[in-house]
Amino acid sequence: MKYWITLLYIIVSYTADAQLPVPASGKIVRHENFSSVFVTSRHIDVWLPEGYDNKKKYAVLYMHDGQMLYDANTTWNKQEWGVDETLTLLKQNKKMRECIVVGVWNGGPTRHADYFPQKPFESLGANQKELLYTAVRNSGQSVFQGFEINSDNYLRFLVKELKPFIDKTYSTYSDRANTFIAGSSMGGLISMYALCEYPEIFGGAACLSTHWPGIFNMENNPLPDAFISYLKAFLPSEKNHKIYFDTGDQTLDALYPPIQKRVDDVMKARGYTKKHWITKYDPGADHSENSWKKRLDIPLAFLLK
Repeated sequence: MKYWITLLYIIVSYTADAQLPVPASGKIVRHENFSSVFVTSRHIDVWLPEGYDNKKKYAVLYMHDGQMLYDANTTWNKQEWGVDETLTLLKQNKKMRECIVVGVWNGGPTRHADYFPQKPFESLGANQKELLYTAVRNSGQSVFQGFEINSDNYLRFLVKELKPFIDKTYSTYSDRANTFIAGSSMGGLISMYALCEYPEIFGGAACLSTHWPGIFNMENNPLPDAFISYLKAFLPSEKNHKIYFDTGDQTLDALYPPIQKRVDDVMKARGYTKKHWITKYDPGADHSENSWKKRLDIPLAFLLK
């Protein structure tokens, strides 16, 4: 118990003192330690484009791992998504509608538990669940770090607490056709899950380097099958939803192409065509913000066309 109290203190202290990102364009508004009854409190960094005007309305893009989006000077690995630069360029070239970005910080040690799709997990047997909860990374660190999977509550936080606050605080279009969600790796998984669980809320999802293995070992891993079965059952209609997937083939991304091909087969079987679905293969790309930054314009232009 003392260990967890100390860890929580460290997390809260770090979050409270975190440096505000400096975007290349537009403005960042931080809502510090946004409280929730569903998940741990976390920063919300909202990006507003140049010339943001309360007399206009904007589409909204919700993005996971919000601390990694805007400014490499404030991130742990000195990399960033370059969201502000990419959106500004797309808007200047008239390739997308105007939007704001809601950067939702991850919960640190709760990240994997928050982002891991819950219903596919619950479809597993008891022994399979135990195998996952005891899984470790290559470093030997526990994958779930003692936290139970909490993604259904994470989505409730987004939909029932955060979205109403954003729509009340900012000048937004609140309908499905103007509400999108995006992330990478585990953030890709939770974006897929959000679209399937709340198809009336989200009109599209961008899932970059989606972490289909769920953990970090493919041996006797039941998760790809569970995720694919879930998609077969819950993938929303292609008529009013868009979904983007991609993968590289280096570092962690090397695990993804065979599974992504199986997912693509599900998409085709469900009637998705290039009008509402893109899967991009980026050979030579690794699992990093630098790689996602290079191809971010593709999903953003696709969702926000």
